[in-house]
Parts: sequence; structure tokens; C-alpha cells
Amino acid sequence: MAGASGQATAAAPEPTSGAAAVVSWQADLSKVGSDDVNVRYAAGDLKVHAKGFHPASDGAGAGYGTELLSAHGLDTPVNRVRADLDAAVPSGADVVVDVRGRASDGTWTEWRTAADGTAAVLPRPVTQVQARITFDDPTGRAAVHGLRLSADNVARPRSATTATAAFSSTVYATREGLVGGTTANGHVIKSNDHFVALPSRRGLSPNGSSAYSVEVCGPARCETAPVWDVGPWNIHDDYWNPSATREQFKDLAQGLPEAQAAYQNGYNGGKDGSGRTVSNPAGIDLADGTFYNIGLNNNGWVTVTYLWTGDGGGSTGTSFPTWGSGVNIRADATTDSSVVATLSGPTQVNVECQKHGQTVTYDGYTNDAWSYLPDYKGYISNIFIAVDDQWLPGVPECA
Repeated sequence: MAGASGQATAAAPEPTSGAAAVVSWQADLSKVGSDDVNVRYAAGDLKVHAKGFHPASDGAGAGYGTELLSAHGLDTPVNRVRADLDAAVPSGADVVVDVRGRASDGTWTEWRTAADGTAAVLPRPVTQVQARITFDDPTGRAAVHGLRLSADNVARPRSATTATAAFSSTVYATREGLVGGTTANGHVIKSNDHFVALPSRRGLSPNGSSAYSVEVCGPARCETAPVWDVGPWNIHDDYWNPSATREQFKDLAQGLPEAQAAYQNGYNGGKDGSGRTVSNPAGIDLADGTFYNIGLNNNGWVTVTYLWTGDGGGSTGTSFPTWGSGVNIRADATTDSSVVATLSGPTQVNVECQKHGQTVTYDGYTNDAWSYLPDYKGYISNIFIAVDDQWLPGVPECA
């Protein structure tokens, strides 16, 4: 048994009496599909396909590959997951198992490392668990033979803190470009693309998914875009998390990217986590479509809200999925009102109330109902809420 080295994870508390029984299952590594990147399964082993490959936004290393395993449903909620990795990992290579959980409301927790005898404790009970195996293997010789996952529920200390809204910070944005390159989740970058890169795999959405999205606001407007790549500069810098739970660089304040601290204050000798001299303070990369849509012509400072963070304390209402691309959120329930934000693709939105406004017809659908989204302080036509009802069930009418 060769465990994976890698990110530090806080030790899990011991279960109290009455803890749920442990549920275990064997992961199926053989199903390599379109949401996997640069891996192959042959002769019972999972390996990288090309040892020279690296994601578009991360030029620090080679031998990157990742397999997103099928989500596993559970009969009872759990919040602690262990991973027993059977792998041969040569010197100079690294294999990491991350897990996340899906709660009954459909939302996912952030990815957390669960390997090498260390459990990942999720922030809330979940009824589905999904694992992701990531290679950093420039040798091309690392081989995963098997993976067994175990989950249970452990009592967590009660927190005295109040509920919080999604975290926001002002960071320096750079244009990713790199059309034709492949992102860390397997998306091939195209012209006028809409996504972002953040310097940690903890908030990386699967290809085509918007499970982890940000609202990024520039000089002209705001846009909601999914996190589809890892970078710039670092790959273990989840600076949007509190310092105590940050993956690395725990002595930095929440909201301060390591690259910014290195560039402005000489932190870490002015170098990133891979030892490269930092030449700009970037904490986010923007795909071309997002970059220009929010009003940037050159790299610059933007305000970013990490929409999967917090616990809903800053919002009221009900969560609904959306569909469509380039969907405008407007100041009032009319297409003549100013655009306050744009949803680049399908995502989850929080609806506080709804009202009748201008009748809108789009793609064969007609509706005069609009929903108020408190997180954006604006309205979206109910046409773009992915439910069958024109008037959303259980949502009150706006006063």
C-alpha cells in the first residue's frame, strides 16, 4: 500500500457514542470518461496518459491527470470520509484523493483531501459522496491499483458564530487566454469563453458543471462564471477560506492570495508555492469572454464573490437551478432595466420572492413572472429558472 503525499488535512475528531455505523464501498476506476483528464485505465491500473501534460493555467509542473469517480448514494447522512488508496507512487510523483459531499438540497461541499490514513470531515451531513483522484506525475510511472472509501457521521463542536453570506474579496485579475489549451477539468478553451481559474483544486467544478461558481464584478458589470481551471501561480491556495482551514499559507489573512502577498510584501521570498518568482499579484484568471464582458481591457482589480462559500446566512429564500447562457439579471422586472449581473451558464440561484412584470418570450417559452435574487440585487425572468412551473412553488410574491 503506497499512500499519496500532498495537502495537509486537519485530523478528524474521534466519533462519539452513538455515531453512525461505517459504510464502505470500492470505487470503480475503470470508467474513464469525458469528465476525466489525461488518465487511462489498463491492466487493472489507473495512470496518467501523457506525462508531459499540464493544465492551461498552471505551467508549474507536468504529469497532471484526474479521474472524477461516480457519486455514491448513502441511506443515512455522513460527514466524515476516509480513503484507502492502493497505489505505487515513485519518488517525484504525487497522487491525491479528494472527496466532496452532496446534501439533500442538491448543493456540494468543497473538495477535501482524504487519503494516507487521514479522514476528511465535511462541513455538513451529506447523502452522496464523490471522490476525485489527481495525479501530479512527471515520471509517468505512478499507478493506482484500487481505492476503497469509508464514511460515517461524527459529532462536530457547536459553533458560536452566526450564519454568514458567501465570502467576497477584491483581487487582481489576469486574462487567461490560452485558446485551444485544456483546463484542469478537461474543458478545451475556445474564443470568447466564459469561466475562471482559481489557485486551488478545492473549488474546481467538473467539466460542464457550475457547482463552484463566482460572481466577478469589473468596471462595467458583473458576471457569474464557473471555476473550470486551477491557477494563477498556485494550486493549493484557497485564500477565500478562513486562515485556520486554508490548505496552505495559513499565516495569511482570509481573502489575501499568496501571489499578492509575495508580489507586494515579499512573502515567501517573493515566490509562489512552486518556487517561481511572482511577477504580478493575480488571485484569479478570467477567460476572454468573462474578462471583456465585465469591462476589463487590461489586467486589473475586481471584486469576486465565491458563491459556494458561507452557509446561506446572508440570503433568504429558496435555491433553484437555472438554464441558458448569457442570462441577464436586471434592476427591475423588465428588459428595459439596467443589467446588474450576467449568468454565463447554468448555476444555482437563491430566490427571495417573485412578481409579475414584462412578458418575455424566449426559445418557445412565454412568461411574465420574474424572480428577485437577493445575492445579485436584481430580477431574472422565470423562463430561465429550470422548473416546470411558470410561478415558482413555495416562493412568495414580492411586496
